Amino acid sequence: MKVFRTVRTAVNALRRNPMRAMLTTLGIVIGIAAVIAMVEIGAGSAEALKKTISTMGANVLLIHPGTAASGGVSFGAGSGVTLTPEDCEAIIRECPAVRTAAPIVRARTQVVYGNRNWVPTFIYGTTPEFLDVRDWTMLAEGDLFSQRDVLNANKVCLLGQTLVKELFEAQSPIGEEIRIKNVSFRVIGVLSRKGANMVGMDQDDIVIAPWTTIKYRVTGSSLGNVNQSSQAGSENQVNTLNNLYPGRQPSLYPQRSAAQEANNPMPVRFESVDQILAAAHSTEEIQAAIDQITEALRERHRIRPDESDDFHIRDMTEMANTISATTALMTKLLLLVAMISLVVGGVGIMNIMLVSVTERTREIGLRMAVGARGGDILRQFLVEAVVLCLAGGVLGILLGHGGSMLVRQLLQWPIETSPAAISAAVIVSATVGITFGFYPAWKASRLNPIEALRYE
Repeated sequence: MKVFRTVRTAVNALRRNPMRAMLTTLGIVIGIAAVIAMVEIGAGSAEALKKTISTMGANVLLIHPGTAASGGVSFGAGSGVTLTPEDCEAIIRECPAVRTAAPIVRARTQVVYGNRNWVPTFIYGTTPEFLDVRDWTMLAEGDLFSQRDVLNANKVCLLGQTLVKELFEAQSPIGEEIRIKNVSFRVIGVLSRKGANMVGMDQDDIVIAPWTTIKYRVTGSSLGNVNQSSQAGSENQVNTLNNLYPGRQPSLYPQRSAAQEANNPMPVRFESVDQILAAAHSTEEIQAAIDQITEALRERHRIRPDESDDFHIRDMTEMANTISATTALMTKLLLLVAMISLVVGGVGIMNIMLVSVTERTREIGLRMAVGARGGDILRQFLVEAVVLCLAGGVLGILLGHGGSMLVRQLLQWPIETSPAAISAAVIVSATVGITFGFYPAWKASRLNPIEALRYE
């Protein structure tokens, strides 16, 4: 009952001068509104920034095969033949933190159209999931190849914008035939422009085709780290002058000649891939995805606990650090603005409460003369300050949320409502009221009743 009476007395005192109470809370209203609006707009911008950076591969994991060696001589990273398309399917099936994954077979050779030619930076044989991993599902024109094209090793492909510019200029490439290592591919789609990656390489200088087509019709073997453009066609070239007088070799079955081998290659279909590209659901789940992929591949490859992995997993740490640094910078900026706004509002409340104490000196003296104690006066002025701040906080929350919604409607700016920020605004309002209202309340409680009654 004592608390209720104190609150009622404080509210009645504020109602005697509503205009001054409204102006007093104006600083808190503006401060809280600015904080709420900036937190919601900032959270939406941070989420949009994460999605934008994720399109550059921030949540992508690159799985390479292990290192091959012979006679104590290492052939370098990724030279082993340890990854298969079944490993990719197992990763999708058994790793909950992985959104999707795609196998990749790489090639490096010349692409020819008519009398023009170009050596693209990337020739990737993969599956349709590759574009989902890279957030590249929007095509400039045409259609994506399907899983049936992968199963049948169909000779279809997608081209990047740079390759379209170099080979076709202003002409549409859809339906045209290009040659990759003397294998004809029909262009069925053109990728949207993606620009350079984090290290400056042109991501639009690319050809994407079914991995089975690239492996069985173009490369014929696992690429490893070999630059095939430097030895393009060397395995199929025939110099008949080297064998002018072939000796007769007794054989039960006729042997294929060198020309027959070159004209009708029969590659051994050992289903290995050069790498696997996997995408985690978010940057926060990258480590969980790495752990799950490691466990799944070690089990599939039958690696004993005391043996090292026959594969390597690389994450885009640089991009993840960029996201974290950007988000932390935005958070610190918002906190700085919030502190400045709330300090300004708190100083305004302290100023008005000091003026109120001076104006109500006779009232304070009269209350103390009839039995009120210093603690009662202290509580009353503290409650007045807290009520002012809470009222300003509620109005600030409504104004800030309304302002952020207006920004979204007018500017199409992404926002994200933050219940934590709203709860924090209420707590901060009360804290500001207690902090900046304590000194005026303490000064009022320390007045001498006799001097207060004689105050003019």
